[in-house]
Amino acid sequence: MNEAIQQVVNALSLGSIYALLALGVALVFSIVRLVNFAHGEFLTVAGFTMYLTADAGLPFVVMVAAAITAAAATAVVLERLAFRPLRGAREDTLLIASFAVSIVLVNVLRLIFGTRPKVIPYPDWATAQVNLGSLPLGWLDVITFAVTIVTLVGMSLFLTRNTTGIALRSAASDFDTTRLMGINANRVIVGAFLTSGALAGLAAVLYFASSPFVDPTSGLTPVIKGFIATVIGGLGSLSGAVLGGFILAGLEVAIDVTLPDSLAVYGDAFVFVIVILLLLFRPSGILGLRTSEERA
Repeated sequence: MNEAIQQVVNALSLGSIYALLALGVALVFSIVRLVNFAHGEFLTVAGFTMYLTADAGLPFVVMVAAAITAAAATAVVLERLAFRPLRGAREDTLLIASFAVSIVLVNVLRLIFGTRPKVIPYPDWATAQVNLGSLPLGWLDVITFAVTIVTLVGMSLFLTRNTTGIALRSAASDFDTTRLMGINANRVIVGAFLTSGALAGLAAVLYFASSPFVDPTSGLTPVIKGFIATVIGGLGSLSGAVLGGFILAGLEVAIDVTLPDSLAVYGDAFVFVIVILLLLFRPSGILGLRTSEERA
């Protein structure tokens, strides 16, 4: 019983990180139709920012604030310099541009920090445990899930109660109509990138807590998982992105537990097969809008 509860906790903790990444990916895609492969570099920039602030002797709270700010600022700068000039371009053009931006950022980080991983020092709570009855739980898992829930609730309130948030939600549903209603397109798009970068920065704080080593390619695996989660939930669906993150994590944990040791290295392959089977029955994702072919 304790083992089952522990695996559920692991899935919720991992799903929390995937959900934050997927939500940032889905938010930008829903408005500008951009599959932003440079999203992973926002996480990497946040990681190196934590490394630099820790190296400067600043407290952990400052590390967290600096990481989120750096990731959000990077997203806004890239929107202005790389993606705004391509606004209105075809989706495949935007996709190639995001690949190019990702490669450029990785190489810039290599020039600055080198290729060796840098260690990010975390407080003792990152490895501490708390006992829930006879079940030992890692504080990191508890805090990760709690922070994600608070963030998602805050995002929900922002998107439903705040004027800018309502504009973002409206633009995600129908960007052209939103512009016709007099809402400033630049403000909405910058807001989407800013929010996306901030979510990636927060995800970085939680992600590096369990593996406190950052290098220029650290964002690759997390962003791939974020994209997969977005596809599972439905591209363009914000709630679907969150749901997809937890589903993907649940699949990973379940397969990791059930596979024999000899097949453990193929865990990701099994997960991807299940995802492919899911998309065969629901190509638009779980909460994505169904196409006429699917309805037929």
